[in-house]
Amino acid sequence: MSQSERYLDLPLEEVIGDRFGRYSKYIIQERALPDARDGLKPVQRRILYAMYKDGNTADKPFRKSAKTVGNVIGNYHPHGDSSVYDAMIRMSQDWKVRNVLIEMHGNNGSIDGDPPAAMRYTEARLAAISSELLRDIEKETVDFIPNFDDTLEEPVVLPAMFPNLLVNGSTGISAGYATDIPPHHLGEVIDAAILQMENPDCTLSDIMKFVKGPDFPTGGIVQGIEGIRQAYETGKGKVVVRAKAEIEEIKGGRQQIIITEIPYEIVKANLVKKMDELRFDKKVDGIAEVRDDTDRTGLRIVVELKKEADAQSILNFLYKNTDLQITYNFNMVAIYNRAPRLVGIKKLLDAYVQHQKEVVTKRTAYELRKAKERAHIVEGLIKAISILDQVIETIRASKDKRDAKNNIIEKYAFTEVQAEAIVTLQLYRLTNTDITTLQEEADELTKRIARLEEILGSEQQLIKVIKTDLLEVKKRFADKRRSVIEDEIEEIKINLEVLVPSEDVIVTVTKDGYVKRTSIRSFSASNGEDPGMKEDDYLVGQFETNTTDTLLVYTNKGNYLHLPVHQLPDIRWKDNGQHVANLVSIDRDDEVLKAITVSEFKEDEFLLFITKHGMVKRSQLSLYKAQRYSKPLMALKLKDNDDEVVNVLVTTGNEEIILATNLGLGLWFSEEEINIVGQRAAGVKGINLKENDYVINGHSFSLDDDDVSFFLLTQRGAAKRMSITEFDKSTRAKRGLIMLRELKANPHRVIGFERVTTHTEYKIKTKKDNEVTVKLSDFKKTDRYSNGSFIIDTGKDDDVKMISRIVKKEEEN
Repeated sequence: MSQSERYLDLPLEEVIGDRFGRYSKYIIQERALPDARDGLKPVQRRILYAMYKDGNTADKPFRKSAKTVGNVIGNYHPHGDSSVYDAMIRMSQDWKVRNVLIEMHGNNGSIDGDPPAAMRYTEARLAAISSELLRDIEKETVDFIPNFDDTLEEPVVLPAMFPNLLVNGSTGISAGYATDIPPHHLGEVIDAAILQMENPDCTLSDIMKFVKGPDFPTGGIVQGIEGIRQAYETGKGKVVVRAKAEIEEIKGGRQQIIITEIPYEIVKANLVKKMDELRFDKKVDGIAEVRDDTDRTGLRIVVELKKEADAQSILNFLYKNTDLQITYNFNMVAIYNRAPRLVGIKKLLDAYVQHQKEVVTKRTAYELRKAKERAHIVEGLIKAISILDQVIETIRASKDKRDAKNNIIEKYAFTEVQAEAIVTLQLYRLTNTDITTLQEEADELTKRIARLEEILGSEQQLIKVIKTDLLEVKKRFADKRRSVIEDEIEEIKINLEVLVPSEDVIVTVTKDGYVKRTSIRSFSASNGEDPGMKEDDYLVGQFETNTTDTLLVYTNKGNYLHLPVHQLPDIRWKDNGQHVANLVSIDRDDEVLKAITVSEFKEDEFLLFITKHGMVKRSQLSLYKAQRYSKPLMALKLKDNDDEVVNVLVTTGNEEIILATNLGLGLWFSEEEINIVGQRAAGVKGINLKENDYVINGHSFSLDDDDVSFFLLTQRGAAKRMSITEFDKSTRAKRGLIMLRELKANPHRVIGFERVTTHTEYKIKTKKDNEVTVKLSDFKKTDRYSNGSFIIDTGKDDDVKMISRIVKKEEEN
């Protein structure tokens, strides 16, 4: 079998692992992550070097971007032209990069997210500060490697005469690694680098006296000094970046919010659109208009407010609900000692300082070698001019250049290099005054060689040179800090009453989980008709409430949804509501059980939970005020997997509780027997259940109420009404008293237990969809031992499956 047809019997995991490992190493080291020394990814380094080699520098005219892209692809970076042009564009965008490395003529995109013009239309050249990244690259300061086709050489890293990684930051994603390093102020970073160089044992606090925090090109306010400190220490940290906004007074006693700086990497057009959508969707009341007044003088977004609107609360709402305030996460990953590492600011500064020491040492060694070579030649020229006539005579007598060199080497003891310089000397140099010029040059070279040797022989002198270079860069290129650093993250306080238009509405919640709010007008026009809902669905709550209130929806699995009424979908009375899953991500097996509306979360009001397995729990209502509305929250902890909540009651704390079970037992005890516990607690035993028994329902009442009576319904369609006087008060965790007479054949089992008044009506439905409506006024009170009277014919193989209360128009409260 030939070599090309040889097959290897290897496990798939091994092959894929090996191939992916190689690929990962390549994209980590050669594509996505910046080098800690010069702060550049390979594509950026290649672009800058190609432009430098092509003479496309800041002191020369602009050239077509397509020419640069072609050079980069053809010579150094064999990838797609879009990846090269995109990298060029980013380095030229002054809202992405703190100190732009490429100057561009033409459309290079915008802060609104507009795409740049094609590379055939734009022109580019290196920015002046890029020359500092490439300075002295020709003086053997950095290592070079062959390019992809071995025709040229490219630098492994640039000399980088300023700490570019911290100054311009970096962002990238590779296999298993991502990086997010924010931009910083050039002057601050240079001062910190000098400190690190002069005092390697300096602390983070010392460095932070210079580097206050990120300095984003878009400005803004950075909050959270602790997050900055943590990021600088570990490489990971979190800060809040918010827009710079001011409130201005305008004509007619109105106000407007003026935004002049926005958070880093936020697309302005999307931000303006989002703020206008909040106004249009009436998520916030008080905004008259949102417009973008940005022009060539600078960014300016205007939020015009209605008369008497609370500007500060609206601004806070915008901070909370739009990208006017964002969280920026530091993730300072860079190639450090040829491997990707999460590094703090001290390590990054140290990597840069070590690189600079290496660069300046190599540069000094190169300049020393060149100076010594020139001194040797000057020495030869001085000697030659002192015996000029003999030298000329010897050269004239020679056959050719090689013979002339050999003759003067032999006769006058010149070296090969000196002889070459003498025979190539131009005639105009052979003047009497030239000897003084050469002597001056020789003296100058002697001093220069001594100086360079001093630098190479002393760490202190080396540091001094680097410091001088850095301070020169700072003097030329540092400008004012743009981002303001604030120590503390300000808590956003929103006055809901100001933001949400106060409006009385009707809110309905159905058993299948559909919710809606309806205007009073739409409700009144319905003439008492039932609200729109699906077949077999029924109401579990109908409330006349206000948009400033909160709807709490409790589920059978012990969770609850915190839904501000103003955020509920505004739907006509006759139409179906929207499912709660569209508002909050809810599990499939979570069923809506109960809903209540809350105007104020009071500490002297309580929620009482009753579970199927007889557990009861009491907690303060105030504990259920939530800050996040995006997911279900825990209302109580269910100890058993098959347990579930059967009712949730709002109580005053000193009421009476009655529980009813499926086997027909009822237990009455005082609410005060149930200790007050936290939101996530499980509660205590409410009733001692028989085997195979479970709680159907429970209710609260007060002994001061005029008529406390209960409606009991069995699976066979029998119903009765009982007064509380039929029961004796007991204590918690007892068995309870019987509420039905036990039958040997086909005994009654309780499936409905409701507290009722004389006017209450219920709809009762069987499994075979037989249906009947009953009025409680038709029922006389009976004793506990009665099995009641049949109100629906269940017949053979049929049972009652549902009981739901009918809400009358005159009693919707």
